[in-house]
Amino acid sequence: MKRYIATINQALTVMLVLMPGLALGFDSGSTGADGAFNPTVNTQLQLPPSGIFNFTSVNIPSGVTVTFQKNTTNTPVTILASSNVTIVGALSVSGGPSTNAGAAGDGNLGDDGIPGVGGPGGFDGGRGGLPNATGGTGLGPGGGSGGSSAQNTCFGSPATFGGGGGGFGATGGNSFCSVAGGGPSYGSSVLLPLIGGSGGGGGAGGTNFGGSGGGGGGGAILIAASGTVNVIGPILADGGGSGSSAGSGCGPTGGGGSGGGIRIVATTIAGDGNIFARGGGPGGSCISFGGAGADGRIRLESESFTRTAATNPPFTASAPGTVFVAGFPTLTISSVAGVAAPAAPTGNADITLPASTPNPVTVVFTTTGVPVGNTVRLTVTPASGGITSVISPALTGSTASATASVSVNLSSGPSVLQATTTFTIVAALGDVLAPFAQGERVEKITLVAMVGKPNKAILVTVSGKEFEVPAAVLSAVAGREG
Repeated sequence: MKRYIATINQALTVMLVLMPGLALGFDSGSTGADGAFNPTVNTQLQLPPSGIFNFTSVNIPSGVTVTFQKNTTNTPVTILASSNVTIVGALSVSGGPSTNAGAAGDGNLGDDGIPGVGGPGGFDGGRGGLPNATGGTGLGPGGGSGGSSAQNTCFGSPATFGGGGGGFGATGGNSFCSVAGGGPSYGSSVLLPLIGGSGGGGGAGGTNFGGSGGGGGGGAILIAASGTVNVIGPILADGGGSGSSAGSGCGPTGGGGSGGGIRIVATTIAGDGNIFARGGGPGGSCISFGGAGADGRIRLESESFTRTAATNPPFTASAPGTVFVAGFPTLTISSVAGVAAPAAPTGNADITLPASTPNPVTVVFTTTGVPVGNTVRLTVTPASGGITSVISPALTGSTASATASVSVNLSSGPSVLQATTTFTIVAALGDVLAPFAQGERVEKITLVAMVGKPNKAILVTVSGKEFEVPAAVLSAVAGREG
């Protein structure tokens, strides 16, 4: 029997806040490999694995809307241009709404409660509860709480309640009667690291119908141009609203998704087109409704600023900062028994070894941004039989690029490989990550890659508290050197 090995590579990527003084000739770093982008019809671009487009120029004409198909790791959108970016049409990374429920729906009760989908780099809403059941919590670090199915008489008669709004630039709105709390604020006003909005919580189910799901969080986009970014048409990273709910015994509605993140860096920023990262609103209900999603964050950085219009929410501004910082900490299972792991593993038979492959096999790890001297723990979980855990020798090489390997026996049939490493980070980086750890400086990071579950990072604060963060939060800017 052949042996199938599923691997997932965990990339934790973090940007440091660097604010250089005024400089002429801002360089976006675009290689120009993707040429000029001049769509003539509505276009949905498939995000590459890195999330980065290297254009020479961008020109979106009137009447054309550009959206994006998310990649497998749900990175934000990064548009680099070696000259100018002109947006006369529309550019959107907004989150989607949840479906309507009950009598307000399409008659197919099976799709009641489906949450809104987050934009690229944003997070989905929580699912609406089935009849008499609690709604799901919105996804993301600021996900809104699910609506409660417990009967509450805060407005005079027993009722179940809607979900809380997603948080990001501020705390999300509470549901009616404040039964379900809005999600917390997170992230940085400078959008480093770049991240999108969080989903609203799903509404609880009613006595006859389910509640509607929460809206999806707005996505995140970085536009960096060596020349001018001229915004005439809208750039949108709005959160999705929740669907409505109606009918006798209907369920409450979910919370709105929070707005996403928009960062523009250029030599000149011009044009007074709309730049919106607004929170989504709750839908109407026969009983009670969810909370509104919080607004997101907008950051504008340029040497020359001729724009006069406001944004919603209000932007923060500065001279251009460094777009990308090299040396992001990453951990990769690079090969098993000499067979290279795929660049974008799926978690399903990513490596197939011949049945004749002898034990033990060598598993090789590569790291970037992880200090040498640290070790990597490999855990092998076969489809049947005991779990094996092996610790590697110390990483060798340099912090910029290091390797380690272990020898391990693999049983016949599929096995899941999980790699973890823990390392101490510098104080400046710990401060950048503090918003993800309730404001406390992070001292250590554990990178975790697990098949069958979302990848994650565990942040360990100076007081020893641990905060588990979805990989999508911290890998949102993965591969930015490419």
